[in-house]
Amino acid sequence: MKALVVGGAGFIGSHLCDALLQENHEVVCVDNFSLGTTANISHLTPNERFALYEADASVYEELDEVFVKEKPDYVFHLAANSDIQASASKPEVEYKNTYTTTFQILSCMRNHSVKKIFFASTSAVYGDKKDTVLDENTPNLSPISYYGAAKLGSEALLNAFSYMNNMEVLVFRFPNVIGPRLTHGVIFDFIGKLRADAMHLQILGNGKQTKPYIYVSDLIDAIMQFKNTGMTGITLYNVSAEGATSVTAIADIICDEMKLENVDYEYTGGEGGWKGDVPRFKYCADKIHAAGWKAKYTSDEAVRQTVIDNINRE
Repeated sequence: MKALVVGGAGFIGSHLCDALLQENHEVVCVDNFSLGTTANISHLTPNERFALYEADASVYEELDEVFVKEKPDYVFHLAANSDIQASASKPEVEYKNTYTTTFQILSCMRNHSVKKIFFASTSAVYGDKKDTVLDENTPNLSPISYYGAAKLGSEALLNAFSYMNNMEVLVFRFPNVIGPRLTHGVIFDFIGKLRADAMHLQILGNGKQTKPYIYVSDLIDAIMQFKNTGMTGITLYNVSAEGATSVTAIADIICDEMKLENVDYEYTGGEGGWKGDVPRFKYCADKIHAAGWKAKYTSDEAVRQTVIDNINRE
């Protein structure tokens, strides 16, 4: 098939481009390079089955040009502002890069009769539900971040467009994704801070924020396994690794791998690291486990492997 990967130069998107090409699909990568980088896909540009377009998916005309030229069979929608903390002061970033991109992608699909789409959603759509076990049937979704709200709004658009246009939609809700090519987040930030000052580390919140972390190759394996749903409408899965990892445990793993001792941790205090941060949640991935997929790495293993990936990157 010819796959259009929107956000294909980003962290997750570039790994998905790799996997699709390994399965001998044609890949059309669209990215506005607000978060994606040419370095993530430079190894793919010599491949004759790979095409790259610098375009803004929130602008219909720019996206439509790609649909006209390339005529994709399947759209993988990973375009979003994935830096939740950064968008706290600029909610318009989520409206443009997360919500509007979804509407314009679906509009192009409708007008060009493209019927299949994968959408990268998030655990943030559930909101802050403390000790509730979150599964695909959890009621009263109430996101507390602009990012989560824009993703939930996007899911509503996907539901309506799929019904009105007989589309096959696969939606994955997943927590923090980590691994090679990471560009932001707690692991990326802590490594940078400790390289600048190996004796002191400031940690936002109380360090007890505990969440599941999934290694990017595990997520990509799940996308590749379930990408063809064979049915119209929404197919929804929670996708996660086993276990969860606290922020302090992440700091400990990084110090261990960087061979740093006696680092002074300074906590800023409070349950969450920032306004809109969900400090902890319990995630249920039983549905996708029953369907035949399970992450290779636990949350702690994913964190350690990502630390190794990133401290050895330079």
